Amino acid sequence: MRQDDCIFCKIAAGEIPSNTLYEDDLFRVILDLNPASKGHALVIPKEHYANLFELDEQVAGKALQVAKKVGTKMVDVLKADGLNLLQNNGELAGQTVFHFHMHIIPRYKNAPNADMLRYTPLKMNAEELAELKDMITK
Repeated sequence: MRQDDCIFCKIAAGEIPSNTLYEDDLFRVILDLNPASKGHALVIPKEHYANLFELDEQVAGKALQVAKKVGTKMVDVLKADGLNLLQNNGELAGQTVFHFHMHIIPRYKNAPNADMLRYTPLKMNAEELAELKDMITK
């Protein structure tokens, strides 16, 4: 399925030019136009899924395989010191284009945005953790 008003559907179909790093029958991987780091890319399925919750399980598995393939090459070729895979679901989580996609973000020591994904851990005791586990696993 495809949505005519979705920019990622148009990019994935090749209707909008992109710097494509990889393409197969299910995915197109492109360089992000507003990168967080050198090499920042997006793994975009050719079919439209608004988010992770709509994603077909086989496509989800293939997305990680594609990210691994492209990410491995990036780290090698770009001499990155690390790599983040980032996937946002919902506006509050930072999703701005409502077509499932994964960010592959090479990381470099002392580069701009080097700490962009760091957070202050919450303090939770064993009882709180057990309560969360029970809520999620029921």
